[in-house]
Amino acid sequence: MRAVSQRVSQASVTIDGVVRASIGSGLVVLLGIEEADTTEDIEWLSGKIVRLRIFSDEQGVMNRSVLEHGGEILVVSQFTLLASTRKGNRPSYIRAARPETAIPLYESFLRRITAELGKSVQTGEFGADMKISLVNEGPVTILMDSKSRE
Repeated sequence: MRAVSQRVSQASVTIDGVVRASIGSGLVVLLGIEEADTTEDIEWLSGKIVRLRIFSDEQGVMNRSVLEHGGEILVVSQFTLLASTRKGNRPSYIRAARPETAIPLYESFLRRITAELGKSVQTGEFGADMKISLVNEGPVTILMDSKSRE
């Protein structure tokens, strides 16, 4: 699993001109799922995202997690995070999980990160053409990969 986590002051997902989800201060998590992902990847990545200390404390030091900050999380599936650009100029998405594999893993990830955060998370719609609006604070953008554990 690959994730891009962005610290935001606000964010929303719009589908067919209708706002599906929105959050205030918190994290937007773009999530890419590959065929080889397992429950172990979900557990590692969800825990890392919720505990990642990228919110400022009273001294202005990034020393608080989204959990400690009391922030929200918006999760959006994004198969293009698994793109390979090794050959040619057209990305290959062969590593991205097919929907029959990805959807159950995505739903399991949502359940796990909700449990870790202790409150519901907002989501996009798997496979939909979405418009994401966000205000990235900092900017703070963190890339994570469950296979390399970084």
